[in-house]
Amino acid sequence: MEYRVLGNTGLKVSVLSYGGSSLGGVFHKINEADAIRSVHVSLDMGINFIDTSPFYGLTKAETVLGKALKTVKRDRYILATKVGRYGEQKFDFSADRVTRSVDESLARMGVDYVDIIQVHDMEYGSLDQVANETVPALRKVQKAGKARFVGITGLPLANFKYIADRVDVDTILSYCHYELNDTSLLDLMPYLQKKGIGVVSASPLGMGLLSNRGTPAWHPAPANVKDVCAKAAAHCKAKGASIEKLAVQYSIAEKSIATTLVGSADPANMISNINVCSEPLDQHLLAEVLEILKPIHNVTWPSGRTK
Repeated sequence: MEYRVLGNTGLKVSVLSYGGSSLGGVFHKINEADAIRSVHVSLDMGINFIDTSPFYGLTKAETVLGKALKTVKRDRYILATKVGRYGEQKFDFSADRVTRSVDESLARMGVDYVDIIQVHDMEYGSLDQVANETVPALRKVQKAGKARFVGITGLPLANFKYIADRVDVDTILSYCHYELNDTSLLDLMPYLQKKGIGVVSASPLGMGLLSNRGTPAWHPAPANVKDVCAKAAAHCKAKGASIEKLAVQYSIAEKSIATTLVGSADPANMISNINVCSEPLDQHLLAEVLEILKPIHNVTWPSGRTK
């Protein structure tokens, strides 16, 4: 497993990290014993960064993760969770709520502190409130010893700069913006690197776009994006290859991104994801897939408020 430094935090994170949304049964029903084992297997194979949120499974993910971490020494993992999002349409970025949220998360996971506390999907709130109230509240949480660093997360890339222009943040978590069909995160990298902000990328499979299983019914991508991604997946399958493998390898190859989140509550899937990190990237197949995806390159979808 390769490790990279996460911005100015000094944290050395595995290039592939564990996305905890799967522990909440977000994509399908899970077996709790398997889910716990998937965390243990991932740590044993070199993953050291775990990201979760109270939103995933409406606290189920943090609860299951807490059970998994009960037998793991605290210095074996770097832990991140989030505040602000608590249901599909339930958001509260107030100082009081996010402060209480941290304590609730710590209790669910059975830890005294998290390494990174993050504002979850900040585009669904007021960005000015996030900059002027939420992040300062999390800095107080940091001073209290309950978090080591403060980060922000969301889909619209412009929002990261809007916040970071107004208040210091240590990390960002971006999703669906560095994958085979969308590399727009790279446009923001010079700005983030200048500020020493660490970058976490999530959803290298585009939340199912780049998979043989296909997208869940709720997926917000435009129909043409889904169609073209399905063609790319079918092309890989016809070649006896896996678009999932190609997508993970492509994502972790970008050196400016410290770590890429993948998640599965199935231990076998996590073993497979980790093993591809040490396998060579098929450059010929990559070129073919990128050519198929070219008509939809960097096509995204709206999320939250525009400002």
